[in-house]
Amino acid sequence: MWCPSVSLSMWANAWLAGKAAPDDVLDALSLWAPRQSVAAYDAVAAGHTGLPWPDVSDAGTVCLLQTLRGAVGRSPAPSSSLRGTINVVLPVPGDVRGLFAGTQFASDALVAGEAVIISHPTDPNTAIGLVPDFTYSDTDDDTESGEPELLALTWMVYSLPGPPAYDCHDLGGAEYALRSAVRSAADALSAMGLESASDVDNPRGLVEQMLESARQHRVPDHAPTRALRVLENAAHVDAIIAVSAGSSRPSDRVTSAPELGGTQSSSEVRIATDALRPLTAVVRSARMAAVDAILSSAWTD
Repeated sequence: MWCPSVSLSMWANAWLAGKAAPDDVLDALSLWAPRQSVAAYDAVAAGHTGLPWPDVSDAGTVCLLQTLRGAVGRSPAPSSSLRGTINVVLPVPGDVRGLFAGTQFASDALVAGEAVIISHPTDPNTAIGLVPDFTYSDTDDDTESGEPELLALTWMVYSLPGPPAYDCHDLGGAEYALRSAVRSAADALSAMGLESASDVDNPRGLVEQMLESARQHRVPDHAPTRALRVLENAAHVDAIIAVSAGSSRPSDRVTSAPELGGTQSSSEVRIATDALRPLTAVVRSARMAAVDAILSSAWTD
């Protein structure tokens, strides 16, 4: 679930609601890249946010906070009227709800798989979208891992025709569906013979490593316990899906991917993989429901 757009939406929303400090927003984003910046994609977005235009040079992290505040009004409205102004979308091919078809924002958000949408609390026709764009070193540069080095994260700001229509995600229904998904994932793991692993190099150890990495990201204190539980369960199922998918493709396995022990037939692996595939949509819906609940909880007393 964790991605820059979720971190920004949660903590910026908490900040606007008076439940977090500006430094909390910046600290949450610092886990994604050593440097953060923001730039306007078009002149209208610059007018809504106060970003420079036509000079499109990236501005730093302080300017990012100013951009967020500018997007919700030059003269800050009463905090209660800001409720629901910040939302996150996680589009995937075949499900682009929350995006405006035919816009550059929609295209870039779909490529990134994420975006933040900020609506003006008093002017429904004023809205902006932010899409994160990572900058890496040249692939020819040498690093210890042999991979390009992550240098910075730039938030590109787009003007939008207006606030999109959002689906209402029911947290209770999402949690129920997720529980069923957990059982299906456990059955699929059993079919793939992943229960016998016992050390850190095995599939279950890799699942735990992925979960531990996700726990580095903090959630605002106002987050409901139920939403946190759904996020944790969703992360568990998602890690199982990722590890199992890697296990079922030995010819394309990365060095850290688990071994299956050679006891599974190709048909057994295919059955387990087919059982896991539908769980992705369940996990995504559960995460969206949990994020919506956390965003809403910032505005309750």
